[in-house]
Amino acid sequence: MGRARRRRERVQGHLTELRRLHLGGGPDPAFRERLRTELVTAAPGADEPDQAPARRRPERRRRPLFSQLATAGLAAGMMISAFATYQSVPGDTLYPLKRAAESTLVRLSTDEAERGERELDSAKARADEVAKLLGASNGGPLVSKTLKDMEQSTRSGINRLERVKPRSPKIKKFAEDQREKVEPMLDQLDEAQQGQAAGYLDYIQGLVAPPE
Repeated sequence: MGRARRRRERVQGHLTELRRLHLGGGPDPAFRERLRTELVTAAPGADEPDQAPARRRPERRRRPLFSQLATAGLAAGMMISAFATYQSVPGDTLYPLKRAAESTLVRLSTDEAERGERELDSAKARADEVAKLLGASNGGPLVSKTLKDMEQSTRSGINRLERVKPRSPKIKKFAEDQREKVEPMLDQLDEAQQGQAAGYLDYIQGLVAPPE
């Protein structure tokens, strides 16, 4: 039995004794002193338990399994979407996003040389896209557009590099790589597309061995 409960019972006993007294008389001095002592010594927090329970250490909240799976699924989805965007070709839903990302990289480049190299990377990407479109049944009209975009990116990138690094070995290496990509496509192009590709090859051939 707790101390608080024992105190309450003692006080109740004293009150019972008071009720038994005659109305005209007062309580016994000894009883009155004993009651005073009991009331004074009663602690203000007497109704609380004798010993406070030990404070429980807060448990570390665990992330729900569903939340973890959702996060992993979102990350995987973003990776798949990024890969699909990178692999897209003209006519695909994600292709405009791919071109927008390339343009952003060019604009965010720190100097002219880097911008030029970014544009040459875009020209390489257009050559790869032409190769993929040639194997598609509906790639005809898109091939001409992609060949034109390839030449525009090439000329813009070369002009930037020649202004700041006219003898950069990257120019010659780019021209050699592009020639190896474009020349095998000639037999698969129609007459108009062959004219586009031939003009492009003539242009980059001058970059491989520029006149002195």
